[in-house]
Amino acid sequence: MMPAKDSIAAAAAIPVPGPKPNRLLPRTLLTYRRDPLAFLTRVAHTYGDVVRFYFGPQEVWLLNHPDYVKDVLVTNNRKLKKGRILERAKLVLGEGLLTSEDPLHLRQRRLMQPAFSHQNIAAYARLMVDYAGNWQQRWQNGESRDIHAEMMGLTLAVVAKALFGADIEGEASEIGSALNQIINIFDFILLPFSEILQRLPLPQVRRMRKARDKLDRIVYRIIEDARARAAAPPDSRSDLLSLLLAAQEEDAEGRRCGMSDEQLRDECVTLILAGHETTAVALSWTWYLLSQNPAVEARLRAELDACLGSRPATMEDVPRLSYTRRVLAESMRLYPPAWGIGRKTLEPYSVAGFTIPKGAIVLVSEWVMHRDPRFYPHPEVFDPDRWSPAVRETRSNFAYFPFGGGPRQCIGEDFAWLEGTLLLATIAQKWRLRLVPGHRVEPKPVITLRPKYGMRMTLERR
Repeated sequence: MMPAKDSIAAAAAIPVPGPKPNRLLPRTLLTYRRDPLAFLTRVAHTYGDVVRFYFGPQEVWLLNHPDYVKDVLVTNNRKLKKGRILERAKLVLGEGLLTSEDPLHLRQRRLMQPAFSHQNIAAYARLMVDYAGNWQQRWQNGESRDIHAEMMGLTLAVVAKALFGADIEGEASEIGSALNQIINIFDFILLPFSEILQRLPLPQVRRMRKARDKLDRIVYRIIEDARARAAAPPDSRSDLLSLLLAAQEEDAEGRRCGMSDEQLRDECVTLILAGHETTAVALSWTWYLLSQNPAVEARLRAELDACLGSRPATMEDVPRLSYTRRVLAESMRLYPPAWGIGRKTLEPYSVAGFTIPKGAIVLVSEWVMHRDPRFYPHPEVFDPDRWSPAVRETRSNFAYFPFGGGPRQCIGEDFAWLEGTLLLATIAQKWRLRLVPGHRVEPKPVITLRPKYGMRMTLERR
């Protein structure tokens, strides 16, 4: 037994890399809050693949290697639960797929998975192309628009139609406005002691409650209308909400059970947020990167001209739009819509010879990993050829994880890839987008990685 004890003692003696801790003063937390992306990048580059620091008394570990990311998201995912950001997001999202824990998460995932089959997702290709084509009709040659706002509106319209099976432009606008208000004050929700602050009559609390109540009124009314339509033959109902209404599984007594209205509400709000926010953010950064890289833009347009000419894209074209997909993949490498994933340890957790104690926060960051020169030479360069099959095979899967991984990998990933590819192709067929001179471009890491000042661009018809 002595060698084992000696080994444990030696491991315990190894100093953990990281900034000098000060558990009384939350200086590290304040530095992090000022610029999370710069902070995480700096500590990873300074201290390596395993870094410990403290947010006041809270112990935090940043892991920055594909093997450790896989371990957190896949191999040992049951030893961790959601971190503070998604815990606080329950104020808005309730117990949807993004925020719930097992066994509820596992049950909901099983119920919802058939709605996200390849066949069901493929059925939305025509819808995506039609909406993108109609959206462009409001644009004028030579005008400037906030393309981030445009992409938010377009993707919200698409997901509302796909989810609810109806043109609800007015309601979609109200839903988008309510979600936008909540995201804009999400920093407040994450403040230390915000659980106490939210009980006070503060302006931020009132705005959040008002936005959430508006969201609930609209979504519950849509669910009620959908239940009233549920008597229609199943073959005539293809929207995701109808599929979720029909989803059932056996309980312990052998009874067939579906989702309550409250659970449907939580899943719908989660799908609305995840289904339009992340794709809109990815497209916004893609238009910016294309405007700064004319050679890449020229290759993209050459592919679109060769594959599509002037006709609309179809589902059958998607496999042939390989460079279009590479452009989108490289954009999500440089500006991942989800820029970090936090977990909380449920028991002591071992990594690289260190033991992370129960109750510590474990972070893995797409922003940091996707810009690591070990896996991406010249990481600041926008190079879609990184995603050619030959190059991809040389890289670990978990050097790139824009949709997470493991049992909690985004259920809508196929929907997002299809939507992003088709919207990018449909708009780039007819328009060039140029960043307005002097417009300030800076990422804003909240729930997603939005452009902080929007993305003001001039529209040029091809």
